Amino acid sequence: MSGEMFEVSGSGRGHLYPCLELCKHLASRNYKATLVISSNLSSTVPDLTHYPLIEIALIAGSSGPPLPGSDQLRQQSALDLEAHLSKRSNSPDMPHSLCAIIDFQLGWTKEVFGKFNIPMIGFFTFGACAAAMEWGAWKAEVGSMNPGEVRGLPGLPESMNLTYSDLKRRPTGPPHGGPPGRSPPGVGSNQPPKGGGPPKPGDRPPWVPAIEGSVALMFNTCDDLERPFIDYMAKQMGMPVWGVGPLLPERYWKSFNSLIRDGETRAQKRPSNYTEDEVIQWLDSKPRRSVLYVSFGSEAGLSMEECPRLAGALRDSTRPFIWVIQPGSSGVDYFPHEGERGLIIRGWAPQLLILSHPSTGGFLSHCGWNSTAEAIGRGVPFLAWPLRGDQHYNAKLVVKHLKVGYMATSGDASQMVQKEDILKGIEKLMGDEETSNRAAALRAKFECGFPVSSETSLDAFGDFIHQKAD
Repeated sequence: MSGEMFEVSGSGRGHLYPCLELCKHLASRNYKATLVISSNLSSTVPDLTHYPLIEIALIAGSSGPPLPGSDQLRQQSALDLEAHLSKRSNSPDMPHSLCAIIDFQLGWTKEVFGKFNIPMIGFFTFGACAAAMEWGAWKAEVGSMNPGEVRGLPGLPESMNLTYSDLKRRPTGPPHGGPPGRSPPGVGSNQPPKGGGPPKPGDRPPWVPAIEGSVALMFNTCDDLERPFIDYMAKQMGMPVWGVGPLLPERYWKSFNSLIRDGETRAQKRPSNYTEDEVIQWLDSKPRRSVLYVSFGSEAGLSMEECPRLAGALRDSTRPFIWVIQPGSSGVDYFPHEGERGLIIRGWAPQLLILSHPSTGGFLSHCGWNSTAEAIGRGVPFLAWPLRGDQHYNAKLVVKHLKVGYMATSGDASQMVQKEDILKGIEKLMGDEETSNRAAALRAKFECGFPVSSETSLDAFGDFIHQKAD
């Protein structure tokens, strides 16, 4: 096969890495894959020497949703992309473009690809459950729900019925627990961005206009995790929908019963106060499945009020823990004393290593999709503390559908999480052998590596796009 795919990355590492892994899967099928990314992400791309079929094309600006004052930058990005495609189409030595796989956060690129009559595949770097729930909630008009009401979403599992409290969303604090007012509106602050802020449950999903004109959809998931939701999206969208993930590093899938070294799988390690070897040494000193891993990702964090409550819960618990605190955290006077029971990592943390270590027994997580998939594949159960966006539905998937965790919050998600709730959640999760066994059983489904259903989906995608080209 000599066709070329164009893969477009969204903003931040959370979107870049799944897009890159998708390119690798396409290259393994002898497709040329061009990863189109904004120039500010170029330093995060790993060495691709061993992937000669993958190329990188840089466009101007920062990727992701439009920001105030970004019109000129967006226009330049579009001109860069158009110039790249023109160069390709005018060269007789280059293969024609079979399709563009577009991260929905870069939906604006579809106008450029459309000029060259390139079919478009809408790509979701998160799971199918979140998209299905957003769509179902919109169609069911859940914004009209009353206190105490439970509403089913036709076509979706009963376990995912929405309660009135599911609709509650508390504005997230500034990134990494910093003081209010330090971050741009809509990025971790308590002020909504221009244009009315993020959509509320029951609003039209923000990705709907981005995928208009797509001939099919891809999700960063697989049948073992989300088959009912993949099927639902295919029926609702009236087009092929494939689960082609989880799009995690190749080493992840080939290291089922061994530690995964993040330094060998990621392009760039940011500053940290612990080396991987020091983390391993600390984990080696702890009993099997005894350590609680606490991390809220690299792009959002707890508020100033919540950090001390979490710190107090970790202090009062008897469980050993690793807590990852991102740079920029300030205004928090107390963290648990570091030592034999607690390891506090400031900055970059080797998450794959921690999740693959046999001493790790639980994950207090924001339930970002990458983190969720990484932990499920290593059999680590969750204490879910979602902060924004798809994380709320990822948490519901983990707790209600897959039944491999608990919520850190109790009741109304719009209220501040209390220390007592966190402490109870920690003890409940770390002492629950049944949940741990369910997580281990789910992990066993990935014993043979990258999911067979996703390999089949990638083959089906190839057949589909070639039929489109004929």
